[in-house]
Amino acid sequence: MLHSSFATRLVDWQRRHGRHDLPWQVSDPYRVWLSEIMLQQTQVKSVLDYYPRFLARFPDVASLAAAPVDDVLAQWSGLGYYSRARNLHKAAQMVMAEFGGSFPPERERLEQLPGVGRSTAAAISAFAFGRRETILDGNVKRVLARCFGIDGFPGDKAIEKRMWALAEDILPADAAAIQPYVQGLMDLGATVCCRGKPACAACPMVDGCVAAREGRTGELPTPRPKKTVPTRQTVMLLARHGNRVWLERRPPTGIWGGLLSLPEFGATLEIEDWLNARGDGDMLPAWPELEHVFTHFRLIITPQPVRIDQLRAHGAAEADGQWLALDQAVDAGVPAPVRRLLLRLAQV
Repeated sequence: MLHSSFATRLVDWQRRHGRHDLPWQVSDPYRVWLSEIMLQQTQVKSVLDYYPRFLARFPDVASLAAAPVDDVLAQWSGLGYYSRARNLHKAAQMVMAEFGGSFPPERERLEQLPGVGRSTAAAISAFAFGRRETILDGNVKRVLARCFGIDGFPGDKAIEKRMWALAEDILPADAAAIQPYVQGLMDLGATVCCRGKPACAACPMVDGCVAAREGRTGELPTPRPKKTVPTRQTVMLLARHGNRVWLERRPPTGIWGGLLSLPEFGATLEIEDWLNARGDGDMLPAWPELEHVFTHFRLIITPQPVRIDQLRAHGAAEADGQWLALDQAVDAGVPAPVRRLLLRLAQV
């Protein structure tokens, strides 16, 4: 019966066929925590690029906590879901202020950190401290739904509760098996039980898997109910004065929260008013539209370059933004599509 043999099969498979060379496969809770936050909503190959650069800049929790949040956002720029970076910074400060500079081993205490939910806390507790905890991220939900034939969208509270109960029930009893078991869950979902084309022939669970037996790997897990993805439009202003560009701080919450970005307008008439208030210059021909896709909507950006020849007296230092040299702007904490526009502007 798969239920009773699941943990043993998985641990044996992971030790022989799993991933063993990822840079965050260490016992340092700071490095484990950082990788777990980066891996939320982000593929491993992208994290492999960002992880070493981030560690080089912030080698431990103390250096991260002491850094300005703008520096953290700049290092995070391009990874997306920027609330993760803000929560990372807050959590580091909380570790220093409330936990004496050391991550606690208990999952329940780790869950107190901003941006750390039950599954992330369990991963840190298991990998860094060897605690008997299980995870339930998207990959694991897919494995469980297929292996045990669980119908229903895993994002529904009732289905998720059922999966948590199952995940706890099939944990190995042997403490020495916990780390390869949790890593095996991640590896199996990422490399074998894939979303599109699962490699069932290479799966250690294939002879007991409900989805494989019934030909339902394309149906399970039950997909999210489809919704129409709305499209939004915006005009982004590329205001250039000499070798400087105007950037504004976005609100602390919401899309690109806390990042520096280009001013946004609904129409070119608003840009003309903005330009007249700040200096003498000209609107140049708009650039081709740029599309950026978020989880819940598509954003169509019309880049509108403006050349300002002479600033008015109040135009160089205002509370809502700042002039930055183009090379500084490119390296600042800005959203990925904004960085692409700034790179192009620097070449004009």
